[in-house]
Amino acid sequence: MSSSLVRMKHDKQKVKVPAIPTPPTFRLLCYLGQWVLVLLILPCSASAACDRLDRDALLSLPFNTPLNWSASTDCCLWDGVTCDPVEHSRVVRLSLPRRGLSGVVSPAITNLTRLTRLTHLNLSHNSLLGSLPDDLLSSLPSIAVIDLSFNRLIGRFPQSSNESSHLQIINLSSNFFNGTIPASILVPSVSVFNVSNNSFSGPIPVSNGGNHTSLTFLDLSFNKFTGPIPPGIGLCSRLQTFRAVWMLSNRKIIPGGNTDKTDFETMSSQSTAVAPELDKDTSLVILFPTKTNEIKDLSITEILKATDNFSQANIIGCGGFGLVYRATLANGTRLAVKKLSGDLGLVEREFTAEVEALSTAQHENLVSLQGYCVHDGVRLLMYSYMENGSLDYWLHEKVDGPSQLDWPIRLDILRGAGCGLAYMHQICEPHIVHRDIKSSNILLDDKFQAHVADFGLSRLILPYQTHVTTELVGTLGYIPPEYGQAWVATLRGDMYSFGVVMLELLTRKRPFEVCKSRGSRELVGWVQQMRREGKPEEVFDPLLRGKGFEEEMLQVLDVACLCVNQNPLKRPTIKEVINWLKDVGTSQQHEDKN
Repeated sequence: MSSSLVRMKHDKQKVKVPAIPTPPTFRLLCYLGQWVLVLLILPCSASAACDRLDRDALLSLPFNTPLNWSASTDCCLWDGVTCDPVEHSRVVRLSLPRRGLSGVVSPAITNLTRLTRLTHLNLSHNSLLGSLPDDLLSSLPSIAVIDLSFNRLIGRFPQSSNESSHLQIINLSSNFFNGTIPASILVPSVSVFNVSNNSFSGPIPVSNGGNHTSLTFLDLSFNKFTGPIPPGIGLCSRLQTFRAVWMLSNRKIIPGGNTDKTDFETMSSQSTAVAPELDKDTSLVILFPTKTNEIKDLSITEILKATDNFSQANIIGCGGFGLVYRATLANGTRLAVKKLSGDLGLVEREFTAEVEALSTAQHENLVSLQGYCVHDGVRLLMYSYMENGSLDYWLHEKVDGPSQLDWPIRLDILRGAGCGLAYMHQICEPHIVHRDIKSSNILLDDKFQAHVADFGLSRLILPYQTHVTTELVGTLGYIPPEYGQAWVATLRGDMYSFGVVMLELLTRKRPFEVCKSRGSRELVGWVQQMRREGKPEEVFDPLLRGKGFEEEMLQVLDVACLCVNQNPLKRPTIKEVINWLKDVGTSQQHEDKN
């Protein structure tokens, strides 16, 4: 016995202290206090609550962005980590979307297979590189959700899967995967399967005899799949959305028996697309949903009737790949129908580009694709009808057109077209480089609101790409100078073309006029020369002068000249241009650019 305790005993013998009753609540507090004291004096190096193997597996992941992960703390408390609420030591969820993660995932990601209780894995919208191991899915026996979308992953799809797995959602979209996808991946439990925006090839990964009764969402679009849509699609009784935009060479689209409730977004390249419920000789017009739902159950027969069998009297436009016709349906609704013709390869590309771009991008300042059809080898694209035609028509063709486009209307047209371009460049996924921005591709509705149109030359830019390799295309006078040096299409190239449109609205001159002298033949060069000579006001359309808008026009001229800079890196983004156009007429606009 210690000396302190001996003294305490001796003191109690000398002094009699009356006993004081202790309330139960007080005794409980004292008891809890003792345990708190015990916990406080425990060594700080006590083992973490989470499983050691789970912790080590997480620490091995090649994330270059710092996280609050430390071997000395409980991994169940780390960012993005969730442990089993019952068996607290095991990690069940890893969710780190949009954390700026970077690094090469292979081979370190194989350590994830040690997380045998993991049910949810979400590493989407990061910058992860590398490939996935073939046994990733089969080695995670509890995995239900895996989302690795919007990264930079390459290689082939994991080739093995467990038939008895719990997989429900697989999202590998917007990466750089290639190769084929085995049909065995779509186990019966999968309800969502999204591999869009990759480079997968081969047959569609849906087995004809497979049990896909849980499948509700299937997105295979923007890949390189070939072959027919398998009859197994028709056996997916719960399928609500099926997106598959690719070339089906010499095949028919046979969606199956549930077409009335399934959102089929498919395209055939070589033959008539037919559905079982339609007559054998009638092509299927595939329609996209509209806000008004005014167009339903449209057939090729109705299209032919609405255009008077594509009569010359209904021609409202002409492009490089065919004519555009006015179509008036029985209920009075008007459509613009583009009938593609010419070289089969070029027509095919135009058709594909339009459907890909406009089925992805939907905005009030973009022309709306209502539907498409392949009939007797002819490809048809159907758009919302624009009552006032093109900006080019009003500036250069209509006799009294320019006089009806006063400066406020022209400025609104620029703002509207800019908003449409901003949506393409920054908001829709994947981003779209138009490659043919010009006044004839800016259409005007009955209120002169601008709609960017004609996506036949457009290309989709996947995440983390800065450009797409392409052939030299475009329209003389609008083509950025760098396109002649390297065959790449960039968003900055679109900005050059948009700058030319701005100059066109300011001057009412065409971008390139063969009949003029060499010094004034090109609009961009002429405007830049006039500015160097200190005569910027002389470039403006005479119809706009003396109306009190000179200061605003000078501000827009400054923006346009920034856009047509010879150095693409010095051109502003569309977001900057939109902000400047909003501020036209205020001093803030000049301050922002300076």
